Amino acid sequence: MTKAAREFILTLSCRDAKGIVHGVSGLLYQAGCNILDSQQFGDVQSSDGTGLFFMRVHFEAPEHLADAGTLDRLFSHVRDQFGMSLQLHALARKPRVLIMVSKHGHCLNDLLFRWRSGQLGVDIPAIVSNHPDFAELAQSYGLAFHHLPLPTGSSFEAKREQELQVEKLVSELGIDLVVLARYMQILSPEFCQFLRGRAINIHHSFLPSFKGAKPYYQAHDRGVKLIGATAHYVTADLDEGPILEQDVARVDHSLDPEDFTAVGRDVECVVLARAVKWHVEHRVLMNGHKTVVFK
Repeated sequence: MTKAAREFILTLSCRDAKGIVHGVSGLLYQAGCNILDSQQFGDVQSSDGTGLFFMRVHFEAPEHLADAGTLDRLFSHVRDQFGMSLQLHALARKPRVLIMVSKHGHCLNDLLFRWRSGQLGVDIPAIVSNHPDFAELAQSYGLAFHHLPLPTGSSFEAKREQELQVEKLVSELGIDLVVLARYMQILSPEFCQFLRGRAINIHHSFLPSFKGAKPYYQAHDRGVKLIGATAHYVTADLDEGPILEQDVARVDHSLDPEDFTAVGRDVECVVLARAVKWHVEHRVLMNGHKTVVFK
C-alpha cells in the first residue's frame, strides 16, 4: 500500500472543552499514526461566538488501520466523550463534482482547466446546463454533457421536474459536490434541501449591491471603485448561504462597462476555484450561518 493510500483527513466540531486536542492527538499516537498537519479554532472570542471548537488533522495511518471505516470505529469513544461531529476522509478518493452552467462559461472553463492541469483534485463525471452552448467544450474534455432545457417563463412544475432530473444524476453518479458555475436559475427550496452542504454558488458582490441584468454595467454607471465576488453554499435564502470565499478588484473611471465585466469575471473565477478547492480538501467546517476555513 502506497503512502498516499494511507493518508486521511479528520475534521470535527463540538462544544469547546479542555482535552479535545490531547484526546485526538493522543489516540492517533497510540494507534501508530503520524500527524502531518493539524489546525484548530475555538469560536469563543466574542459575545456572539457559537462556543464551538473546530479541528482538522491530516495524518498517515499504519497499513492495518488505513481504512476510513476502521478509523471511524477507532474514534468512537472520543467522539462520544466530547459529543463530536466527526468525519474521516481518505485522500486516495477524489471527490466527485458535477458542474452546472448557463450561458456564461468563464467559471466553467477555469474549473475545467484547473482540473485537467492537476490543480484541482477531483473527478468530474458530467456537466449540466439549461442551454446547449457548452456541449462542445465538454466534449473537448471528454465529459458527458446533459442539456436540460428550461424555456423562459417555465412553470414551477417544469422547473421542479428539471431539478428532479439533476437530483437523479447526482444520485446515480455518486456526486459529492455540485458547483453552480454561473448557473442562472433560482433553485427551489426542495432542491436546496437536497443539496444542503454540498452545493457552491458564485455571484458578484458590490458596494452598493446591484441586482438584475448586467450588474457590471450598473456598477459602471454608479462610478463604483471596487468590484468583487462571493462564493457561498447554496440555501433556500437566495445568495445568503454561508460564505466560503470573497475577493475584490479595484476599477476606475478609465474603464468602460466591458472592462468592468472582464475584471469581475476574472475575480469570479478565482473566488469560485478557491472555494471548490477548499471544500474538496475538507478545509471548510460549518459554524452556524458562517464557515471556518482552514487554509
